[in-house]
Amino acid sequence: MLAGGPSRRGNALSSRVQLLLAIVGLLAAPVILLASTFSRSHPVPRAITALEINNNLVKDHKIVTPPDLLSQCEEKFFTQTLDHFDVGAPTYQQRYFVCDQHFRQGGVMFFYVGNEADVELYLNHTGLMWENAQEFGAMLVFAEHRYFGKSVPFGKDVTKHMQYLSTEQAIADYAVLITYLKGEYERDVPVIGFGGSYGGMLGSWFRMKYPHIIDGVIAGSAPILSFLGDEVPLDKGAFERIVTFDASEDAGSAPNCIPNIRRTWSVMRKLGATEQGRQQLKRAFSLCDGVKINSEKDVDDVMSWAKDAFDYMGMGNYPYPSSYIMNGVSVLPAYPVRAACSHVADEFAADDDIGLLTAFSKSLGVYYNSTHDQECFGLSASNNESALDADFWDYIFCAEIYQPQAVDGVNDMFWPIPWNFTADNEHCKAEWGVEIRPLWATTQYGGRKALKVASNIVFSNGNYDPWSGTGVLQNYSDSVVALTVKGGAHHLDLMFSNDLDTPSVLAVREAEKEHMHKWASEFYERKAAVVTE
Repeated sequence: MLAGGPSRRGNALSSRVQLLLAIVGLLAAPVILLASTFSRSHPVPRAITALEINNNLVKDHKIVTPPDLLSQCEEKFFTQTLDHFDVGAPTYQQRYFVCDQHFRQGGVMFFYVGNEADVELYLNHTGLMWENAQEFGAMLVFAEHRYFGKSVPFGKDVTKHMQYLSTEQAIADYAVLITYLKGEYERDVPVIGFGGSYGGMLGSWFRMKYPHIIDGVIAGSAPILSFLGDEVPLDKGAFERIVTFDASEDAGSAPNCIPNIRRTWSVMRKLGATEQGRQQLKRAFSLCDGVKINSEKDVDDVMSWAKDAFDYMGMGNYPYPSSYIMNGVSVLPAYPVRAACSHVADEFAADDDIGLLTAFSKSLGVYYNSTHDQECFGLSASNNESALDADFWDYIFCAEIYQPQAVDGVNDMFWPIPWNFTADNEHCKAEWGVEIRPLWATTQYGGRKALKVASNIVFSNGNYDPWSGTGVLQNYSDSVVALTVKGGAHHLDLMFSNDLDTPSVLAVREAEKEHMHKWASEFYERKAAVVTE
């Protein structure tokens, strides 16, 4: 759900390219720097994994993270049940971190609901937890999602045992781990969960399914309404409409940006019809010699590659320079969509196709040349995510949380890419031997009907975040509330504070703290009432 960049192949989108282009997904916050065929139409927020499986060993990749936070935590492993719904199932080692320097009697447990990446990334980037730990007397726990990071069962044979990779099993892992930790530390304290993107989805479902285990959840940018079968029809085109909004004058971008970008697609298709035109296109985009543009299908690939950049910049449309979307490797400027649009701010004559494409190439360079050292562009993955990580997400998408999307080319600045369930399903059968259950996520977790009877969940969404279109944007009760971060992109509120934070995100964080205090107080009031009975 929450990782991978869109790519068009024929009449559908390529799942492999999409999943290998992932992000974002789903980190809870960025490193801040100031001081086949598939019909999915946009990235699933994800992050780079910190490991690979090779020769039965899990080996760490280098991760760019603040060095001081890990030193404040202890890495631990818990013998976790592999299948919580089968008696006598085998076990695996689940990794988690405990950071307890502020933990005190009468405190709380802040629990990060790990999502689809190495848990160290969330530990190092979830500022909302760290910055409130002392005030709440909190022990911080960062739990790793099964099959990611170092919590990988079966070693190099893991992809032969994908049946144990599911949201239900992951949530049950967290419930068992919290129960164990309360006994281990001999502290019956309230547990407040945090999660961003897919982690926010898991966190909200965790609270719904195990309300006796977790007392409340802050769910940032959690698109839990992105499924079929809900009481309100799914808006499949929401993501790209919001990317387009980010490129609009209303969002601070150049007025000519959207019409110029729309024109580029027709220009690319026109040039792509001839060999001479394809070579002109290759030169205009400064594509590397190794990139072959020999057919109209190859031009489609270039179009998808270009679209990916705006999808990722939309998610990372933060008010300050950040390396979040780039997984710590390089830095995007503040409001990168505005920066990209500045290159296509002029009016281009009707016969100046090459001038338009050359300017558009500079727009893409805001993302693809964020390191400022690229002499040419390849059509490689937008994010440095591992293929194994993408495999795991692809399986979850196919087996459990199918999120259809489409692009209409009318209400957005792209070209029509229709939803193609048949192509999606054929991919899942070929890759994993599973058929998509299009209604399962809503059947399992309830959609809007479940929200009406849930409690103690704060859903936050930034109006610049393309995922907000399928997030929770209205209150369902006094304790299931929606907070909007105006001028905010993907789970901005979960990040560390920054001098350039908008007034809206500051207000949202304060509102989240009020709910956190309320949940903790209610826990201790209930506990006191039991003692006096």
